[in-house]
Amino acid sequence: MDDQNKNLILATVLSFAVIMTWSVLFPPEELPVDPTAQTEATSDTSLPAADPAVSEDDATAPSTPDTEPAADAPRISVETPELSGSISLKGGRIDDLALTQYKETLDEDAETVNLLRPVGESDAYFALFGWAPAEGIAGDAVPGPDTLWSIESGDTLTPDTPVTLAWDNGAGQIFRNEITVDDEFMFTINQSIENTGAEPVTARPYGLIRRHGEPSDLKNFFILHEGLVRMTDGELEETGYDDITEYEVDNRERTQAERLDVTSSGWIGYTDHYWMTTLIPDQTQPFRSTSKYDDTRDVYQAEAVMNPTTVAPGESVGVSTRFFAGAKEWEAIRHYQNDGAVAGFLDSIDWGWFFFLTKPIFALLHTLNAAIGNMGWAIIALTLILKAIVFPLSYKSYVSMAKMKELQPEMEKLKENAGDDRQAMQQGMMKLYKDNKVNPAAGCLPILLQIPIFFSLYKVIFVTIELRHASWIGWIKDLSAPDPSSLFNLFGLFPWAAPEPGTILALLAIGILPICLGVSMWLQQKLNPAPTDPTQQMIFAWMPWVFMFMLGSFASGLVIYWIANNIITFTQQYAIMRSHGAKPDVFGNIKSGFSRRKKAAETEETKGK
Repeated sequence: MDDQNKNLILATVLSFAVIMTWSVLFPPEELPVDPTAQTEATSDTSLPAADPAVSEDDATAPSTPDTEPAADAPRISVETPELSGSISLKGGRIDDLALTQYKETLDEDAETVNLLRPVGESDAYFALFGWAPAEGIAGDAVPGPDTLWSIESGDTLTPDTPVTLAWDNGAGQIFRNEITVDDEFMFTINQSIENTGAEPVTARPYGLIRRHGEPSDLKNFFILHEGLVRMTDGELEETGYDDITEYEVDNRERTQAERLDVTSSGWIGYTDHYWMTTLIPDQTQPFRSTSKYDDTRDVYQAEAVMNPTTVAPGESVGVSTRFFAGAKEWEAIRHYQNDGAVAGFLDSIDWGWFFFLTKPIFALLHTLNAAIGNMGWAIIALTLILKAIVFPLSYKSYVSMAKMKELQPEMEKLKENAGDDRQAMQQGMMKLYKDNKVNPAAGCLPILLQIPIFFSLYKVIFVTIELRHASWIGWIKDLSAPDPSSLFNLFGLFPWAAPEPGTILALLAIGILPICLGVSMWLQQKLNPAPTDPTQQMIFAWMPWVFMFMLGSFASGLVIYWIANNIITFTQQYAIMRSHGAKPDVFGNIKSGFSRRKKAAETEETKGK
């Protein structure tokens, strides 16, 4: 076997091993649980209240059981270009929020994505902002999760019209929450205390996000982080729901909890596949972030607790906290990071192990999409750019393989002269490579470089919302999903539906894009004559079609990338071979392949007789 074929076999084995490992580690997504399923709870099963004996330094956001669903309380409407919903006056909860620009599916009558839900509905999920007592004020004299606020100003929250909620505790203090929202996904809550009493009071402001149970559409996919996401003084923490439930039990509250020391900057919240909620305290003031889980009620809670605030008689003191609730759009999150001084906010998108590749790859893809106006064509343009960047390495690799092919006669002579002396054979080969300036490993370098790029692009396509429901041409309406066409119904010519995704039949009934992928790999092979060794012939004959079926369930955007990559590689190899005097006979190699199969079939038939 010559070294060129050895390199090709090694590249094939490496690629096949990668795809097999990928298929095992990252199986197809499970179908989500029915989001319309109802829960038994009709009230907010909150976390237990903090122990009154806890010192001021250890204080966290108090959590008391709700007595009735917040859905029954009076509400203030929320209307922005991106959001619609309402705020409950019970607790001042932001607990009813839909993302108006996003649908659950591609169907015309599909429901709008509903991010936050009040208690009493399935997957209750909300944020609220209150005060914990510290000094000079009783626990029932500060607003909490069940406080019924009144409207002081405003009747509808829009980017142009803020609203102010007020609550008089009857003991000389008036609490206010002034709420504003921008035209994307960021709320700002200005909490204040006006002290009309005769003595100073001290309280600790907090914000919390409470989630009842794991989300019903949890993907549980290895490549994707879902759960708690927290930035603490520049350090990112990602904790899955299963790990949150394993926190050490906090005896003061009888819940699993993880507490951090006071931090000077950061944020905390929950991230889903495409959506996120995040508390962002004032980045100029220290605060403490905490994550909790109550296993008796299956409630997750993320909270940010600020330093105690002392208010003298006749004074009014406040603190500001931002609350992000929306889609993880790269451009919007980058805006909040760069212009809103939310340090490290782009890391809330799960860029993965190869973040040093996924971040610039997506930034380039986003730029190309903005220029071209179609994400599918942007992926093809991205492939061209990536291939251009690695072309010098690819060129050296192809040249090295061509030189090794030229050295084949001399290598055969070495084998004959060395006989069974393997050491002499190796020394002779090394000298031959050195004299002719040939690197036998160079042929594998493009494949090895392609692996992290492939992983990074897969991560980008799977994780980023910009690929969700992004169309390309014709039947490709969602580049983040597999090709919906099916060999099972001859790509829509027959009236029956394609097999359900995730089934064995769906794996076999592949679509048009995977077939194009298989054909492009097959054509790339035909640049060179088939190897003479029967084992090698079999491997090369089956490899394109094995990959075709294995990649059939991958996202359409990734398959488009692979097809474009194969076509560009074919063109590059053809041009380089021609520049070195070789004349690839693609059609001749295809014809000889069919001739060999025909001859083999005739031989088998003759043996049978």
